[in-house]
Amino acid sequence: MEYQKVVMSSIRITREFCFEGAHALEGYDGKCCHIHGHSYRMAVTVIGSPISEPDSPKNGMVIDFTDLKKIVSNHVIEKFDHALVMRRGASLSEEISKAYGNVVIVDFQPTSEMMAIHFAELLSKLLPKNVYLHSIKLWETEKSCAAWYAQDNL
Repeated sequence: MEYQKVVMSSIRITREFCFEGAHALEGYDGKCCHIHGHSYRMAVTVIGSPISEPDSPKNGMVIDFTDLKKIVSNHVIEKFDHALVMRRGASLSEEISKAYGNVVIVDFQPTSEMMAIHFAELLSKLLPKNVYLHSIKLWETEKSCAAWYAQDNL
């Protein structure tokens, strides 16, 4: 069988993830100042050129979806799934952290916007050579999401 030669170009691939989490926005002037939870959905999009080595088992892939899943699961989902996220120094954050096992203390207000930025900073350092983070979209509700794009942060 003869394959048609394809000119290599950049392509984006996306993997979605879901996790449950809670947070409180200390100092916020609405209901979100209270501890409350979300069913988060996150889309991670990377960009790169497909591997063009004919003998590679990953030939034609930018990154194996399984490898992308491992990176995101090991460094984001496992830490944040079923966790309470609180800003360092927030009222009772240290006491709550000591009393409950899965409390993540961060150095920022844990809004969906700031969490998307945090995840982008973390994941962009963990991707293989020649694979780049394109975007992160983080839904905290079915109708509300924060989106981080690399092109907006050059």
